[in-house]
Amino acid sequence: METPQDNPQAQERLIGDLRLVIENAEELLKNTDQYTSVLYQNARAKLARALDAANEELERFEDAQLSRMMEATRQANERFADQTGEARVLRAFH
Repeated sequence: METPQDNPQAQERLIGDLRLVIENAEELLKNTDQYTSVLYQNARAKLARALDAANEELERFEDAQLSRMMEATRQANERFADQTGEARVLRAFH
């Protein structure tokens, strides 16, 4: 079974989905600031904590994705003995 970690497109889609959820939750927090009841404030506090955790996880995902991309680039440069940036770009288009 293929996991998102094995599929770069799935990883990008998951990161995009997580970004969208975070943006929507942040918008919800902004739009419910006027509600002052204890129930709303408790719910907003829980959502704010969940958003903090989601942002940390998103940052971790993005860092891991960037590390994988950099490692793949390094390996390709070694494999093809690219000496210049121009050689790397030209290889990318062949």
